Amino acid sequence: MSGHSKWASIKHKKGATDQKRGAVFSKLVRAITVAAREGGGDPKNNAALTTAIEKAKAASMPAENIERAIKRGAGLLEGVNYEEIMYEGYGPSGVAVMVDVLTDNRNRTASDVRNIFSRSGGSLGEIGSVGWMFNKKGVILVPKTAGKTEEEIMEAAIEAGADDVEISEDHYEIVTEPAAFGAVRGYLTEHDIPFDEADLTMIPTTTVKLDEAGARKVLRLLDALNDHDDVQEAFANFDIPDDILEAVAKSL
Repeated sequence: MSGHSKWASIKHKKGATDQKRGAVFSKLVRAITVAAREGGGDPKNNAALTTAIEKAKAASMPAENIERAIKRGAGLLEGVNYEEIMYEGYGPSGVAVMVDVLTDNRNRTASDVRNIFSRSGGSLGEIGSVGWMFNKKGVILVPKTAGKTEEEIMEAAIEAGADDVEISEDHYEIVTEPAAFGAVRGYLTEHDIPFDEADLTMIPTTTVKLDEAGARKVLRLLDALNDHDDVQEAFANFDIPDDILEAVAKSL
């Protein structure tokens, strides 16, 4: 599993108690609204909307909140018009950072994100400054406890149209092109292959290896970015050894 995915997995396990539910719901509502606006309100024909809805359900968001966000995005209800922006910059140790934002005030958010970078020893860059180091991919994590062999997962992934399958200690990480993400996830569901997570993400083409001191600084930056109401997710191209990542996670 990539460094970013490992950190996201650790944060997912401890994050439910670390974040206020209201802030989480606010971000999820934005994601659902924008997905419905851009791809329509039918989850069957909108992979981004399906992903946003699944995240909302996993966070125990009430069904009426989800439906209201879908209707707002589809233009059936009035609401705030959110703009999607991807900020780029450098964190401590020269780590490249991508920040996915949904905002109703571009100037406010740009100022806030710039200040977070500065306070953390990094700097906000221009469009294209680090984006070339990342590829947008779909990633689906199938647990090894799913009752399927490695060969069965490989065959299913190939049949579904995935690009690759990477193997970690606990999961099979199925990687897809964004256009094939919905079809691959649907194939797994239809063939009773459970998965823990399924999302579109930014995968780095090159990584920066960090020691413990560097890891603490970079992960504090990512946490500060992710705590901002307008930030959907922050991605970085770090490589942190498992033992250091686990040790740092306990203290953050």
